[in-house]
Amino acid sequence: MTPTADRVLGSSGIQVSALGLGCWAIGGPWTMDGAQAGWSTVDDEESVRALRSALDLGVTFFDTAANYGAGHSEVVLGRALRGRRDEAVLATKFGYEVDEAERVVRTYDGDAEDGDVAGRVRADLAESLRRLGTDYVDVFQLHVGGLSIERALEVRDVLDELVVEGTIRTYGWSTDRVDAVRAFSTRPGCGVVQQGLSVLDDANPAMLALCEELDLASINRGPLGMGLLTGKFSPTTTFARDDVRASMTWHRGFVDGRPTTQWLDRLAAIRDVLTSDGRTLAQGALAWIWGRSGRTVPIPGFRTTAQVAENAGALAFGPLTGAQMAQVAQILDENAA
Repeated sequence: MTPTADRVLGSSGIQVSALGLGCWAIGGPWTMDGAQAGWSTVDDEESVRALRSALDLGVTFFDTAANYGAGHSEVVLGRALRGRRDEAVLATKFGYEVDEAERVVRTYDGDAEDGDVAGRVRADLAESLRRLGTDYVDVFQLHVGGLSIERALEVRDVLDELVVEGTIRTYGWSTDRVDAVRAFSTRPGCGVVQQGLSVLDDANPAMLALCEELDLASINRGPLGMGLLTGKFSPTTTFARDDVRASMTWHRGFVDGRPTTQWLDRLAAIRDVLTSDGRTLAQGALAWIWGRSGRTVPIPGFRTTAQVAENAGALAFGPLTGAQMAQVAQILDENAA
């Protein structure tokens, strides 16, 4: 058993644990353009305990966004890291209008392509710094996945200035558009891309190839399929009305607020491989991502200290072996056929 080695965030040289934590769920309830976008109610005290325990377990990378909880996730993360800021690498995201008091997030007024780009980026950063209680963020990511390449390049100009000024260390884009990342990520200040990736959602291998080509780290959202890959769900599982999984339409693992039998059946087919060597199912799903590429940094979500401990425990097992990766691929190919 070989522990998973630390990763480097591309050309930035920033070293992080191979596992990060995604802080969407700890933002609590909020709405995005009128739709539920949070993970239902959350215990802030437990969130703080979980984050501090992550540091104790060797997790150094924490990914949040201004959106999550309409700023609340950043506030909780900043509180948890008070006095321990130098132990953590902080990543956050920007690009939307955030109303903290009402727990509401909106697309900026008017056409998303219009307005003062530099002013908005700088204002978004200032608000995130305030909520996080720090004077810099390590990784600042554009959160508007569908923004035009032309406008994104204007954003990049501002990000390069912020790197020089020292308020951010590196930047990236959270999007699954390979052409957009290729155009955006050609300057030294860009060290990461954030893409969707899991053992049941490996539909974008071109992005991982681009990370190799351009020396980018691949930050992986959804590594546990929004909880589905933990093995705790069944076809009858339901979610609270203020849980995004109850109403979302964009994730292929959920339909009409329930996990799909297709994803559950595919997970069952590879369960024995993922749980090899004593791993839990969630730990096996994370090990698959590490086996997929040496540039990957999965950021599973969490709401409890126990979930953090389980996810961090995956680090001790290391990636799946080449033979195990091939076995998973064969089983999923047969399952699809």
